Amino acid sequence: MTQLVRMFLLVFIVAFGLMYLTSYLNSSAGYSGGNTLTVYNWGDYIDPELIAQFEEETGIKVIYQTFDSNEAMMTKIKQGGTTFDVAIPSEYAISKMKEDDLLLKLDHSKLPNLEHIDSRFMHLSFDPENAYSVPYFWGTVGIVFNPDLVGDLTFDSWDDLWDESLRNNVFLLDGAREVIGMGLNSLGYSLNDTNEEHLQEALAKLSKLTPNVKAIVGDEIKMLMANEEAAVGLVWSGDASEIMDENEALDYIVPEEGSNLWFDNMVIPKTARNLDGAHQFINFMLNPEVAAQNTEYVGYSTPNKDALAILPEDISGDERFYPDEELTERLEVYDNLGPRMLSHYNELFLEFKMHRK
Repeated sequence: MTQLVRMFLLVFIVAFGLMYLTSYLNSSAGYSGGNTLTVYNWGDYIDPELIAQFEEETGIKVIYQTFDSNEAMMTKIKQGGTTFDVAIPSEYAISKMKEDDLLLKLDHSKLPNLEHIDSRFMHLSFDPENAYSVPYFWGTVGIVFNPDLVGDLTFDSWDDLWDESLRNNVFLLDGAREVIGMGLNSLGYSLNDTNEEHLQEALAKLSKLTPNVKAIVGDEIKMLMANEEAAVGLVWSGDASEIMDENEALDYIVPEEGSNLWFDNMVIPKTARNLDGAHQFINFMLNPEVAAQNTEYVGYSTPNKDALAILPEDISGDERFYPDEELTERLEVYDNLGPRMLSHYNELFLEFKMHRK
């Protein structure tokens, strides 16, 4: 065999090997289609047994990837280097993704289980026709606290957080919308307020809260509150549920002035290759029995009215996490404020954090 032929064969073998390796890496990194489906979700936000059940029922292999913020998720989808068939963003992110043409319209004829969703959670401002998204979980922002450590404070009002007895005893979420929104709500303003005078008023009030703030933290707030490292925490309701599972002495409340009503919805990004599989997965998650099992695992509130009927009474009847309509009417969904105003909220939040030092 001539040297030229050997070199040709070597090049062919190397090229073939690289093609195989690339194909393998792509399939494991989220390149999907056919019998593969890539789901992009928050961490620990689905019962793994349900993924296995879906795979068994459909023969579709699920590649499950996670993100830790809406912004990180949107950036990766916008870059387009990885295919995602289903993603689960929050409401304001869905509005932004629609604007940026990052979503595909849903085929409702392939989602018969949509009938199980409570009508209160359909046709909301961020997706009025539910053309691009359907509800996955929902919840509120409120206060988790230990009644034994806060005296007579009930936190029916946000103003209780400013009580002098709570010095160095309050944890806050590390989120601009949540903290600035709390400041606005405490003054009777909308948490979507863009009036500069109102925003400065909220910042001034928040600055007076700093003696009570022990730390501004992320996911570790769950462990810290469960271990009673502080008496009070500003948290998402789902985190409050987890905290209270770990420490039954704690309680959760949404103050009367109002707060955030948030939603995480299932969408199909424009990068999707397995549209049939994506619809099958979304419809599967809308099945009441599946939704009920997922709710017990995750601990957040289900928008699925028929799943709610299956859940134990100690879950479905807990008004702290399934508030009545009177309260939900006082809650607000985060609006997409646009990049300039969102940046301004972040600047105000940074100023607040710097004021603490």
